[in-house]
Order: sequence, then C-alpha cells, then structure tokens
Amino acid sequence: MSDTLKTAYTSPAAAAPGAINFNAPDLNRHPPRSPRTRLGGYAHLPRLLDKARAVAAGKGGDYHYNCPFDKKFFDYTGIDHEAFMAEVKTGKSDSEILAYVQTKAQPKRDPSEIAGWSQWMEQWTVSSPETRAFFNDVHKKNAAQREDIATWFDWIELDDFVTFGGRP
Repeated sequence: MSDTLKTAYTSPAAAAPGAINFNAPDLNRHPPRSPRTRLGGYAHLPRLLDKARAVAAGKGGDYHYNCPFDKKFFDYTGIDHEAFMAEVKTGKSDSEILAYVQTKAQPKRDPSEIAGWSQWMEQWTVSSPETRAFFNDVHKKNAAQREDIATWFDWIELDDFVTFGGRP
C-alpha cells in the first residue's frame, strides 16, 4: 500500500497519542453494537468499546460508560475502567484494545473460560426485586406483548431497537 493510501486509512486519533478517537460512533443517532457481539470471545466488549469511544468523543447520548454491564466485564478481567478508558482515548482499534485486554486481564483466562463467562452473560437474568421492577417497567413500556424478553441481553436489544424508532 502506498504512503498516500496508508495516510488516508489511518485514524486521526491513532496519529496523535492521547487524542480522542473522532471515528467514535454517535450514540445519539444509533445504538452501540449488540451485547451478544463478541471480540476475543468476550461478549459485551464491542458494545463497551462503542460506548467508551462515544462518551470520550462527547457522543454518548443516553448511554453510560461503566454501567453495571460494563462493571461485569471489568470485574471479570480485573481491568480498571479508568485505565481502559485511557487506552480507548489513544485511538486504538478493536484489535489493539483486545490485545490490551489480553495483556492486562487478571487472572489470565483461557478461551474456554472466556466462552463460559460470555455464555453466562448472555443468560444473565434479573436477581433482585428492585431490578425486576425496573426490568419489567421498561419491558412493559417497550413491548408488553413480547414474551421472549427473559435476559438482560434480550432487554438491552429491545430497548436499543425501540429507542431508535423500531416497532416492537
């Protein structure tokens, strides 16, 4: 690839250490990736990256970085959310952030452990009366007729879809 083409495809954030990734998704216009989407076997990681990049660029909309779902990832990997955000702000790609996660995760996990955790995340359900009331209220508001909304990931995907104009 020529130097001209390399320059054209280089992220402006990657060229300037410490810069914000201006290629961040605008979460005022569309939702982050599904929590079911995996990177390096980790469920939720691509969504977490979308939210972190958007929040860093001031395009986070109603999405929150370091929410309870994000905290599950940080607890599992042992990575500090502020250190993770600092890495995201350098403009690293998904692959580069995955390499960071694989280097920093404590304890180290093998692929089968990560797959097991991701499967658990996909099946995670409401565990307390307070969160059940919240879950049910949003579910009822978005699509009371939908009986297939059982897990948090189901709930997130439905909420994203309806929030951005989809019909339940």
